Order: sequence, then structure tokens, then C-alpha cells
Amino acid sequence: MQKTKCLETHNVFNFYIFAEISYCMSLFKYLTSRTFFLQAAIAASIVAAFTFLLILFLDFRTNHGEEIKVPDLSKMKLEVAEEKLNEIDLEVFLLDTVDFNADYPPFTILEQDPKAGSLVKDGRKIYVKLNAGEFTNIEIPEFKDKTFRQISATIKSLTLKEGKITYKPHIAKDVVLQIYQNGRRLRAGDIVKKNSTLDFVLGDGKEVFSEETFSSEEPSDTLPPAEETNPEDVKPEEFKENNGGI
Repeated sequence: MQKTKCLETHNVFNFYIFAEISYCMSLFKYLTSRTFFLQAAIAASIVAAFTFLLILFLDFRTNHGEEIKVPDLSKMKLEVAEEKLNEIDLEVFLLDTVDFNADYPPFTILEQDPKAGSLVKDGRKIYVKLNAGEFTNIEIPEFKDKTFRQISATIKSLTLKEGKITYKPHIAKDVVLQIYQNGRRLRAGDIVKKNSTLDFVLGDGKEVFSEETFSSEEPSDTLPPAEETNPEDVKPEEFKENNGGI
């Protein structure tokens, strides 16, 4: 009985070995056959054709090789610029609002990146900055007992402009007595708009000392008539003490 089982096991083992050898021989014969090479060539052709069509499709979808000329968005409202860019498959992105520039309408595009005329791909974002609605507020600095040269440097640093220069009798030459804007008297702490033009009333240095003439206070809030001088022709000097000075 045991001998019979061993014989059966040996026969089964031999069968599997024969089947494995037959399969390997058949596979080798197939891989070296003309049929295999023909089918492999057909499969490679199908893959190549599919890859080529896929590349063409992607080129069509992404406009490969095509570039779009960036339009000039200067002085446009943001909404108008957005519509214009959408028509040519570009996007607008607001970065910031910058200080008011009088050469541009309020709330219009002042800067853009990339610049107008640049070539970009579709879908590119165009970054813009808007012009503010108006000039920012500037506070008039303290100017009492300061010379025109001293206050002029401060005024320029605050982006304010120098207007007309007039003189009135006063013991100190070129000391700032009053500041005006459009005829309105300004005092330290008053608010004006950036880029405003200020008119100055200075001492002429010809007055003899008295309490009335030494005071820089002016009862009127309107600009008094006085000798007018172009600020470009004025060369103020620092007041120096001497025997007849303060």
C-alpha cells in the first residue's frame, strides 16, 4: 500500500516537471516566433500613436507655444481691467493701494506687473496697484521761532510745497511768523492734504525791538497784504545774534 502511494507521488511530480518544461519551451518558441514580433510591433505602434495624440491634445488645451501680449491697464478701474483680461484668458490680482498720484484718476490702476507689452502664457496673473482716492492728511509742524530754512526742510520732508513768500516788519530776519494755505491762517497741529502749497510770512529783520513787532501772533486769519517774493529767489539766512539782536 505504501509502495503504491510513493509511486503515485513520483508520477505526479514527474507530470508537473514535464508540464513546466513544456510551458517554458512553448513560451520560448512563442517569444522567438514571427507572430510575437508582429503583435509587439502593433502594440508599440498603438502606444506611440496614443502618446502623440495626447501631446497634441495637451498642446491644444494649454496653447503651447502661444503667448499673449499684456495690455496697458494704466488709469483703468479694477472692474474694467478684470473684464479686459478675462477676454484674453488672463487674471488680475490687486496687491495694494498706494499714495495718491494727481496724474491718475482716483481708484485706478497706477502700476502693473508684468508691464504692458510683455508676452505671457494664458492664465497668468497680472499684479496691479491702485491709486488712492485722495492725498493723505499732513499735520502742520511747530514753527514758532524757527527760521524759514529750518521749517523749509521739514515742509519738504512732509511732501508739502512752498508757495509765496511775503515779509512783514520784525526784528528777526527770515523767522517764520505765519503760514497760510489759500489765504487761510494755519497753526501748528492743523491738518492739510499732502502735496498742498503753503504760503509763508517772514520777518524782514528791519524792525527795532518792541513787544508789538516781536510777537509772531497775527490777529487776522487771512493773509495780510505785504511785499511778495518768489520763493525761488529767496535765500533765507539763519538769524545770528549781535548787539542789536534778540
